[in-house]
Amino acid sequence: MNSKVRKLSVAFAVFLAGTVFALNASAQCAATEGQIASKAASNMMARSILLRASLKVPGSSLNALASQKNKSEDSDASIVGFWHVVFTSEGTTNPPIPDGAVVDNGFAQWHSDQTEIMNSSRPPATGNFCLGVWEKTERSTYVLNHFALSFNPDGSMMGPANIRESLTLSADGRSYSGTFSIDQYDTHLNLLAHIVGNIAATRVTIDTQPSDLF
Repeated sequence: MNSKVRKLSVAFAVFLAGTVFALNASAQCAATEGQIASKAASNMMARSILLRASLKVPGSSLNALASQKNKSEDSDASIVGFWHVVFTSEGTTNPPIPDGAVVDNGFAQWHSDQTEIMNSSRPPATGNFCLGVWEKTERSTYVLNHFALSFNPDGSMMGPANIRESLTLSADGRSYSGTFSIDQYDTHLNLLAHIVGNIAATRVTIDTQPSDLF
């Protein structure tokens, strides 16, 4: 047994010595190329260190900045904000409304908690504030489910109104457009009117002037 172990040890030592010799020989044969590659790599590393030092930005921060840039490019604009909205009729027969006639011209705010509020151009006595909830369906597309309480000119309750919107936000986030439907019910939920049409909205910013909207 000991004899076999010694033979194996000797054989392994001979194999190891041969391998080391071969590697050394190979390294010596390629010494010039290896030195050139090593020197080039060292120069590149030195330039990278000097660049980071001059910018005073660590490597991890550079990676973070690149990640933020990619994230920004991959993300789309948000519909959250303050909007001037115009509703125009299209093919409405109940009640008859000419195509292109303005149905509403007001202001809406879309909130980050997926709620929405609108100040309609309807007379306040008939109910000009209404509320909704929204959902993003795809990239830059949204749907809105919106309810209002409508009143008759004498102050009596007319009934609830339901507004549905399907919208697409522009790539720059400054406008959106789409379609709407308005269903007005009486207090017994009988349908009184069904109005359909198009929506065009412009974002209101800190610099917006009345002349930009009206």
